[in-house]
Amino acid sequence: MTIKGEKRLSYAALVLPAVIIYLTVVAFPTVFSVLLSLTNYNGGRIFGNPNISFVGLKSYIWMFTEPSGNFYTSLANNLLIVCVSVFGQIPLGFMLAYILSRKLIKRGNSLFQTMIYLPNVISPIIIGVLFNAIIYGRNSVLMEIRRLFNPAAVFTINTNPMAPVLIVILWMFTGFYMIIFLANMQRIDPAVIEAARIDGAKEGRILLHIILPALSGVIVTSAILAISGSLKTFDLIYAMTSGGPAGQTRVLSLYMYLSAFQGAPNYPLANAISTVMVLISVVLIVITRWVGGIFAEKVD
Repeated sequence: MTIKGEKRLSYAALVLPAVIIYLTVVAFPTVFSVLLSLTNYNGGRIFGNPNISFVGLKSYIWMFTEPSGNFYTSLANNLLIVCVSVFGQIPLGFMLAYILSRKLIKRGNSLFQTMIYLPNVISPIIIGVLFNAIIYGRNSVLMEIRRLFNPAAVFTINTNPMAPVLIVILWMFTGFYMIIFLANMQRIDPAVIEAARIDGAKEGRILLHIILPALSGVIVTSAILAISGSLKTFDLIYAMTSGGPAGQTRVLSLYMYLSAFQGAPNYPLANAISTVMVLISVVLIVITRWVGGIFAEKVD
């Protein structure tokens, strides 16, 4: 065997395990999910459906036209979470990272950084249960205090059911983006910033003309992470509301779960929902990259 052939064989041997894992864990389940969404499979013989037949886009049509509008409610809630993540967590994380990086807080930087990042090391299930028990639940500590001072107040609260969930999501993941931005800000050469300060540049100009251009790619990557994470939000909402009241806090992942495992299973509908989730994610990521490209051109 020639040296060139040995190189090709060694490359194939190194790449083959990763390719097999990718095909097994990612590619095959994705293709199988799309195919299953086009059938009438609902659990086989156990659930009285021994035969599988091709029904085309029936599940997709039902999902978009069902009278209860569960899909559109779930999609709207997911888009709310995306907006809070992209326009809330990322700017706040950037601002906190900037404060820490520029040492605008003279004391307690390490403690401040640890406290902001702490929610990321706690399970979302635990956070959901704690917030329900302490603040948002009908029998929570906060509600009991409100009853002591004004017994009628608990019956006059009329807020959007998604508001508590959005507040918790904003609190939970801001620290994650703070760490990402802080790590990348620390890679910027301090001599460049110091030279700008000597030339008379204020903090605003340093931010606009040095830090933002250096982090433009990181901002786009963070937005992609925020979008993909927002669309698969499940555990926190399941712990806090389980989709209630009356499905008003239901999201696409919870809608998919309930379709597959609550009552008579509807696996084609669940797989149709997951396919649409992937398509929505791809569209939003493409738009984010396009906007990020425009932003990078303007700040350069």
